[in-house]
Amino acid sequence: MPAPARSRSNTPDETKRRVLDAAAAAFQSRGYHSTTTHEIMRDAGVTAGAMHHHFPTKKSIGLAVIRERVSSAVEQTWIEPVRLARTGAEGIRQTFAAIATTLDKRGSVIGCPLGNLAIELSLADPDFRREIQDVFDGWQRAIADKFRADRKSGELRHDSPDELATFVVASYSGAMAIAKARQDSLPLKSCAKQLAALFEDHARRQRSKRR
Repeated sequence: MPAPARSRSNTPDETKRRVLDAAAAAFQSRGYHSTTTHEIMRDAGVTAGAMHHHFPTKKSIGLAVIRERVSSAVEQTWIEPVRLARTGAEGIRQTFAAIATTLDKRGSVIGCPLGNLAIELSLADPDFRREIQDVFDGWQRAIADKFRADRKSGELRHDSPDELATFVVASYSGAMAIAKARQDSLPLKSCAKQLAALFEDHARRQRSKRR
């Protein structure tokens, strides 16, 4: 009996996935400008021809990483947990705690992939700036939508869910930048504590108004 045929491991989709995975990891650890296309090709284990078939330039790789890896990371790490939580405040607290725990287990802080690229690329190229802004906007909008739902259910009485959501995203992004500089998750934990106190104070005042 002939041996079963092996499935192809270098299909176009697999090649593209490997390039994006390698590029996303390199941009996160070394930065976009410090990563060469040769290093991406080497880390992905693909030929130059295979990589250039999908991504003719380094910029095209960078834009695809933002759209297909960074955006997905924000969705999985932040947007979905907050959306599924009972309230926005609970989702935010749980997300901060989960990220801090992950950093503690890893023993190092390489930063937020979106924040890292925003700092490095937003002023360098308008195409990168638009893609990065789109991810930030989607992140902020998802949290604001959760706050609007909380307001409708009576869990929150804030005049501007959009501004509050922006404050949450900015707080996390700043805390992660400080955590990266210090190589310590404490700034995230401190920020989470203050956000929790803010939400609790707001809830307490709302309870007092109902009496």
